[in-house]
Parts: sequence; C-alpha cells; structure tokens
Amino acid sequence: MPASDPKSDTLGPADSPSPNRHTLADHRLGADLAHVHDGNADHDHDDFIDGPIEDNPLWIADNVTLVSVGIDIGSAGTQVIFSKVHLRRLSEDLTSRYYVVGRETLFRSPVSLTPYQSEERIDDAKLRTIIHDAYKTASLEAKDIDTGVVILTGEALRRDNAQAIAALLAEQGGDFVTATAGHHMEAMLAGYGSGAARVSSDQGQRILNIDIGGGTTKLALADKGRVIATAAIHIGGRLQVVDDAGRIIRLDPAGQHHAAQAGFRWSKGDNVDPTSLDKVAEYMADALIATIRMRPLPAPLKALYLTEPIAEIGQIDGVMFSGGVGEYVYGREDRDFGDMGRRLGRALRKRLDAGALPWPLLPAGECIRATALGASEYSVQLSGNTSTITNPGTLLPRRNLQVLQPPYVCEEVIDPDQLAAAIRGHFTSFDLTEGEADVALALRWLGAPSHERIFAFAQGIARGMAITIAQKKPLYIMLDGDIAQTLGAILREELDVQGEILCIDGVVLWDFDYIDLGRIRLPSMTVPVTIKSLVFSEDPRLPRGQAHLHHHDHDHDHAHGHEHGHSHAHGHHHHKHGS
Repeated sequence: MPASDPKSDTLGPADSPSPNRHTLADHRLGADLAHVHDGNADHDHDDFIDGPIEDNPLWIADNVTLVSVGIDIGSAGTQVIFSKVHLRRLSEDLTSRYYVVGRETLFRSPVSLTPYQSEERIDDAKLRTIIHDAYKTASLEAKDIDTGVVILTGEALRRDNAQAIAALLAEQGGDFVTATAGHHMEAMLAGYGSGAARVSSDQGQRILNIDIGGGTTKLALADKGRVIATAAIHIGGRLQVVDDAGRIIRLDPAGQHHAAQAGFRWSKGDNVDPTSLDKVAEYMADALIATIRMRPLPAPLKALYLTEPIAEIGQIDGVMFSGGVGEYVYGREDRDFGDMGRRLGRALRKRLDAGALPWPLLPAGECIRATALGASEYSVQLSGNTSTITNPGTLLPRRNLQVLQPPYVCEEVIDPDQLAAAIRGHFTSFDLTEGEADVALALRWLGAPSHERIFAFAQGIARGMAITIAQKKPLYIMLDGDIAQTLGAILREELDVQGEILCIDGVVLWDFDYIDLGRIRLPSMTVPVTIKSLVFSEDPRLPRGQAHLHHHDHDHDHAHGHEHGHSHAHGHHHHKHGS
C-alpha cells in the first residue's frame, strides 16, 4: 500500500494533531496541496515551478563545492586538515546522489602536542588556540566551512574532556559531526586511514596494521579490503615523558608498569638517564611483539590488552605500521619529543629487521595522519517512496545520526539469531552500547520478498535491538531494497514494537557514515537523506580504476574521492536504471 493511501496507517499518530498544527494527515485525500505552513509542520513540499529547470528546487545545481574541516584530537597529538570537495550529480542518474569527483587539501596544520591542564584534563583554552591558529593560517573563518568532522580518541574521550571540546567546537560554528572513537573504532579508522585496507584490497591479501599512538597501540586485521578484527594494547609513545634535564614530568600508570617490568621503580619527578629510557623502550618493543605473536597469551601479556585480543590472526601477507610511532619505525621522523616515541620506534625497527615478526614489513602509507580523517563528504539521497514512518513530527528531522551496517548477508532462509548477533557484535565494534546510542541501522536485502523471509528479518532486528525496543526508543532502519513498508508493518503490528519506527528504502549506507534526515516531501512522499561520510584519503571499498555497472534501481554505490596528491575523477561510474 503506498504511504500516501488515505487508508494507510503507516503515518500513525499524525491523525491527532495539536491545535492549528499542520500535519501530513491534511494531505490524506490530496486536498489543499497549495496551502501555506505554519512553522512547525512535519513535512516539506516538492515545489513544481514553471521556468528554467535550473531554478527548480528539485534540480539543485549538478555541481557542488564544499569546504570541509577534519579535526583529530588524540591523547598525544592534535591536527586540523581543511579540504575542498567537488561533487557532481551524474546526468544519466537523474537521482539526487552526488559523487565526489575531485578533492584537494587546502591546508594541513602541523601536528601539535595535545595540551593538558593536569594528568587527565585537556586544556581547552590552549586547544582553542591551536584550532584558531589553524583557521587563521589557512585564511578561513567559521562561515567558510560547510561541514566538518571531529574525531576524539584516547584521553580526549574522557567525559569531561569530550564535553569541554564539544562546547569549544560549538563556538566555532560550522556543521560538525563529532565522532568519538573508542578502541575498536579507532583501530578500524587507523586500518582504513593508513592505507592497509586499500593494499589488502588491491593485492587480495591479509594485512595487519599496527597503529602506535601516544597512549595505545591499535591492531587492525584487513582482509581483501575489509577490516575484520580489531584490538588495542596499552603500549604507546607518551606514557612516560621527561624534560631536557631528564626529569620525569609525565608518567601514566601504564608507563610506570612498563618501567617496573624492565626493572625500574620510577615516580614522577625522578631523574632518569638515557640508558634506562632505552631499556624501558626495548622492554615495551619486546612486550608488543609478544602480545601480537604469542597464543595462548600468558596472563601478564593478556593484562596489557584494553580489548579482547584478536583470537586468530592466521596467515598474514604483510604488516604495516601507522600512528606517531610509525613515523620512527619507517625512519621518516628523527626529532625527539622527550617521550618514548623515537626510542620505541627504533627498538621495534631493530627487532623487525632481525625477523621478530614472521611477516614482511610493507612500505609506509599514512602514519601520524592515519586517523586524521579527510573531510566529510556530503551527498544527498532521496529515499524510496514506500516507507514506514509512524510519527513524522517526532522522528523528523534528525541530524548527525551514526550509521551502523552489520555484516549480514541474506541467505535463502533468514536466521533471526544470526542477524541479531551481527547487530549486537557491530555495536561492540564501534564502542557503542545498544539502547544508549541512537543509530541508523543500514541493512542490505537480497532475495524474494516473501512474508516468511521478511518476518524472520524483522525478528532478527527486534532481537538485536532488544534494549532500544524495550525502552520504546525510536528505531531507524535504512534499506537498499524495496521492503521498508512491509518490514515496518511487521515490526509494528506482528512483533508489537511500541516505540516509533522510521523504515525507509532506496538508500545505500556504510559504516562511518553519519546522516541527516529531512522532513517528508509531498507529494512524492520521500525523505531527503543527507550523507556525511568520514572520507579516508582512499576508499578501500572501490577497486581502483574499475568501472561499475549497476542493474538495480536502488543500488547506488557509495563513491568517494581518492587523494594521491591529485584529484581522482569518478566520472566513470555508470548507473543503469531499471532491473
């Protein structure tokens, strides 16, 4: 039943509007389409204007240029990158899908040491200055920025730090997506950002990326372009810091632990000699290699993991290093910042050259900038017009909703428990708690749309999102196939989901996307979906230089720009419509 059918109940509680509130219900019988809204209407109109097609709001200019900022605030380093992204709507598509056809880096700030007021508290006033200076040097102001992504990792994630940083960025203006990255997500970002996933895709190989930052080491196992496993270890380059006189001015508990294991009882304020620092760095290098190689892990090494270890690393074709310490492993940086970075990087390189890891060391990709994501790309999709939106006034519009795309493939017989496990596992991968975080669940649908299969699919979603449903929080479900209306109806009527449901189709989303959902448009009954992707310097999901041909109306591939110091045109993506 189309959503605009007067008998349809998929639009739900709009039937009982508040006094003078103009809602979708006013359109049920197609009456009075040309009326005027008051400010709180729950939809917009597809305005058909006689005149040049370029002036029609549905035909926004085919070319869009956006200036975006990526800000990476970590335990050790902070950096700001400004990019210009050129998007084009492919003329043969006639959809509102924009593709990145060019990307240029306008300015990369130097990597500054993240400023602290105390052991744990970031100095937001000094951080403000770092960000302000970057804008100034780039000759940009907040009003010039169309969009931006802020990634918080490590210490910046602590609740009081994150709140102070969010307040600081709110002052900056601009439309920011804030992605807080816990250990698993940070490891995944590094695995993509370093280029390891791209290399694994190009060569059809299995590659281990080892990203060593200030506080932690993140492991990401990339297999044929996908990061399939992640973990974090409490070894990093800034757990111990000394001043020019050799006095310890910063000592994390983990730094104290590593020193003790190497035979030193250090406290803040102690004077230490270079030989002792070298010995601690060498112990840390040995410990890191052992935590990666040894299985089963002895208890002292297992205690160094901040997550569950990667159970089975398997046959590896090569290893890559990234993060600040990665610069020293590859000999691309020589300065000493008074911490363990240079000593640890050199100690690791010595061990790698002596064959401490049984896999070849691959050339460096991005090291210190691996998690400083490129700018966020904007692209707009209009959803299909068969949707379930139980209460448009409550559900829409929504901004900066994080997308999770569980790795589930529809078999002929759909197993609800398998889908539920994929959903729950994916929350863990992104360091999110189901029921606490509002997310948009992106799912792929394959095969016959029989009631039996869609019912099993709905059961899987209901079991995977059990806490959200029990708390009557809204469910946001994005599908690439044409089953949104049936799926929504089954969740509501047969599985008795009490909270609001927004289930739309015709939209292809990926992990690392954030979306804005606009108000329903009439008369087309569509929802505009603005996609803000965290764009890596290269997207491992696209085989390099390979043309794609899609035969399904809704199968829009998510094309990103490539950056090799030049812009890579994506004019070769063809979309053939109609199955």
